[in-house]
Amino acid sequence: MRAALLCGVLGCLCYGGGDWLMMFGNPVHHGALSWLTEGTAAIPQWRYNLAMALAFPGIILYGIALFAVQGYIKAERDRRVYHYLNAFGLTPWIALHLFYVMILTLFAWMNGNGYADSALAVCEGLFARLAWLVPAAEALMLPVFLYWFWLQIRGKTVFPKGMAFTNVLIIFALLKGLSLLMPVSAFRLGFTNGLMSESMILWFGAMLIWERHDKVPDPDPDKSAPANDSSEGEQT
Repeated sequence: MRAALLCGVLGCLCYGGGDWLMMFGNPVHHGALSWLTEGTAAIPQWRYNLAMALAFPGIILYGIALFAVQGYIKAERDRRVYHYLNAFGLTPWIALHLFYVMILTLFAWMNGNGYADSALAVCEGLFARLAWLVPAAEALMLPVFLYWFWLQIRGKTVFPKGMAFTNVLIIFALLKGLSLLMPVSAFRLGFTNGLMSESMILWFGAMLIWERHDKVPDPDPDKSAPANDSSEGEQT
């Protein structure tokens, strides 16, 4: 489980790193979309290529951790529900990431290749045509975390009920509030774009801390079992 959770942390670094790569820059913007900035227009193509490439190992590492977490759920039926909600959520996660990378890549390319006058209108128009992808993807991504909160608050996992308040969506809301207090800057852009990955890394971190301090490993049966005790063996 610890190895799986560490995979999740690495997945966060992949996704979060990509989020920062494709957004960190001058925050001045001139259109309706605050993320089509002067900074994103000037980002070199290799950064967008890397942001897209990191999504693939990122989703695999996320998947390893998120599927492993179902081992904390007590009942088989609840594990199955979590399993399928998680499976439905992983594909739109990567699709949404690639959707933004493609628009930002086009925006930077047009600005750098003689189409700067049209870049903003074209990219805002493209986003407007496919904007329905954002709520559709979130509708598939978020239920697994809501279900996880319900399981924890009802005591249906091995965690104390209070651990429900380490839910990734609660962490996200707190970090979102923090971001609103930050001055407008390149750092705020990167931090805001990577909020979900930053929230996930804290969520996995909370479970890793619990694993380390509160979970006691089973004793070695070869050392703990009394020798030549046939009656105890029959009772077992």
